[in-house]
Amino acid sequence: MTIKSSQELVENALQEIKTLSVDDALKLVKEDKCSLVDIRDIRELDKEGRIDNSAHIPRGMLEFWMDPQSAYFKNGKIDMKKEIVLFCAGGLRSALATKSLKDMGYKNVSHIDGGFSSMKNNGFKVV
Repeated sequence: MTIKSSQELVENALQEIKTLSVDDALKLVKEDKCSLVDIRDIRELDKEGRIDNSAHIPRGMLEFWMDPQSAYFKNGKIDMKKEIVLFCAGGLRSALATKSLKDMGYKNVSHIDGGFSSMKNNGFKVV
């Protein structure tokens, strides 16, 4: 049995998903064309802060909260008519999460290269 490394999983995901630069993501936000979703752990948000106007869906609950058939579905949590843009601390978890949503059938989904650490230094407001 061969176990794939987490790095292999991320590399595979990156080949299948849309990755946004911080600048491209900021443009989408300013044009009100996306729903920003922070998938970091609540402890990370408490310690580092949050990106203004982003929704929080913990990585461990993402598929359940985004599944309309799930008892945990969070209807109205994010605007599904806009591009769903995920981010984590550095871009690895969000790559895997974006692939997971794509696998679920979501079409208009992407993630931000560099995640929160890049966003806070490049124009996003931290609250």
